[in-house]
This record gives sequence, structure tokens and C-alpha cells, in this order.
Amino acid sequence: MSAEKILREWKIGAYKPVYWLEGDEPYFIDKLMDYAEKNIISEAEAGFNLSVFYGRDADWTAVVNACRRYPMFAERQVVLLKEAQHMKEVDKLESYIDNPLSSTVFIVSYKEKKVDGRSKLAKLLKQKDKAELLTTKKLYDNQLPEWAGNIVKEKGLQINPKALHMLVDHIGNDLSRIENEVEKLTLNLAGKKSITEDDVERYIGVSKEFNVFELQAAIAQKDLSRSIRIIQYFEANPKAGPIQLILPSVYNFFSKLYILKSLPNPDERSAAAALGVNPYFIKDYLSAARKYDYAGVEKTLLLLHEYNLRSVGVHDGGTSDAGLMKELVVKMMC
Repeated sequence: MSAEKILREWKIGAYKPVYWLEGDEPYFIDKLMDYAEKNIISEAEAGFNLSVFYGRDADWTAVVNACRRYPMFAERQVVLLKEAQHMKEVDKLESYIDNPLSSTVFIVSYKEKKVDGRSKLAKLLKQKDKAELLTTKKLYDNQLPEWAGNIVKEKGLQINPKALHMLVDHIGNDLSRIENEVEKLTLNLAGKKSITEDDVERYIGVSKEFNVFELQAAIAQKDLSRSIRIIQYFEANPKAGPIQLILPSVYNFFSKLYILKSLPNPDERSAAAALGVNPYFIKDYLSAARKYDYAGVEKTLLLLHEYNLRSVGVHDGGTSDAGLMKELVVKMMC
């Protein structure tokens, strides 16, 4: 079950006795916990029927006792256990999860970890009549533009493809921050319904000329002088283009270019479908395919792997990020 489906069920008043929210992506867990705390029961009922525990400080017996209480002057009560990954003897919650009260909605946040699938607790959580288990995963980098675009749509706005990629490439895989920056754009648009590159530059602080997207475009065109200028900008403004964002973005581009080189005479529509990219950008790939032959793409992918290792200190004596990037683009284009 997805976080979105759980939220839809909550909004129509359909609840399971237990929800266990675990995994690597805290954004979805936080969204559900925040909604549960504010919306499952009314503000008037919360005074008697909302209990919030934090794993680092909570004792499992106190949590279970709270869950076993009956609601006061209400149909149900809500018990939230936040940061349960820090709780001692968390497995002792088994006794309650095995026999929960239907009048209690017990929700556990277990971030950046997963319950051992071999444990009794894991087996209990898979019993659908008692519990709902949500295991979250980090989005892949190629999923971020679509996800961020949906956040924009939920605000009743539109965003052009280049502005969307500027935003995502600048922030990376931080869903909470993406949402916060979209909210900032919404507040500053002054009635406008479409987000442009100018808006992203003005309100998010991403340069239209010197960003990860533009560096990728310069590399794709084998424009060495422009690539070096952008890298020098990043050297002077480290937060604008950290190497940890640049390398995955460029690797993703050339991975798709590798697929494109294997397609027999693709047109724009079939190429976009095969690569899973917005048709707005397919001309960039087709143009890059004329600049790099098959062997050149393979060499570039190997170089990106090598320099990714060097960026974390493997086989490198401490070359600066800018130095690594300059070396890399020269080797890619020669």
C-alpha cells in the first residue's frame, strides 16, 4: 500500500488498528504522521484521545498501556509513536499488535530502517486484518521530475520542463525541500499560474546559465569552454553545483544516450518513449548522439564511474571537486 492510498482511506474515515511506517524515505512517513496528529480526531477530542510518544524516551509498556485505553467521549483514540527506530525493546510491541483494540489507531514511525522480515513482529505486521505495513523507498533520480511536477500541479500551477529540471537538479533527492521550494514559488508568483526559469532563478537562487542542467547540456554538446566556465562558477559557489549532484545527473543522461545509440533510426516520439524522457528534451539527446559515437558513450560512462569513486576518496589523494570535474570533462571530450 502506498502513502497516498493510506491517506485517501483516512480521509474517508477508514482505519486499521495499527500502521507501521518504515523505510528510507522520511518524507512520506512524516506526511502521514503529521496528518494523523492533526486530522484523524478533532481538536476538541485530541485533548483526551491523542497520545504522542518519542522512541528515544518512551517505554514500551507505557505505549502499550496507552493503546489499550478506551477513548473518552469519542469513537476512537490515536496513539503515535515517533522515531521508533530509537526505542529500546521495540519488539515488545508485538503483544499489542497481535491483539489490538479496534477503537485505537496506533501509528508507528520507524524511519531509515526496516523490521527484520524473519521476526515475529514482521509476520504480525503482514496480517492485513490487524495492521498496515508501509515500506518507503527513496525515489530514483529519474523519478524526481515527475514527482516534483505533480507537487506543482497540486498547487494549481504549471512549470515548464527546463524550469522543472533546474529546480530538481539544484535540490536533488530531498522531497521535503522540493515541496518547500515549490511552496516558496507559489507564494511569490503574485497570481501567475506558470513557473519559468526566471522564477526559479529569482526565488530559489538557481542561475539560469550556471547550473547542473546547463553543465550537462554543455558536456552533451562537447562544448569544453562553456563546461569549464560553469565548473569555475561552481568552484566559486560550491552550493550551486556539488559534485554529488553533478555526477549522477550526467551519468543518467549518458545512460539514456547509450540506449538511444542502440535504437535503429528512431524518430523523436519513439526515442522519447524508449528513453522515458519528456519529449521536450529529446532533441538534446539526438544532438548528443551525433557528437558521441557508441565507443565515446561507453568511455564516458566508465569515466563517470571512475570519477565518482575518486570524488569519495578512492584512488585519489585529495583533488578538489572542481579539479576532478575539469579533468573529467577534458577526458570525456578528447
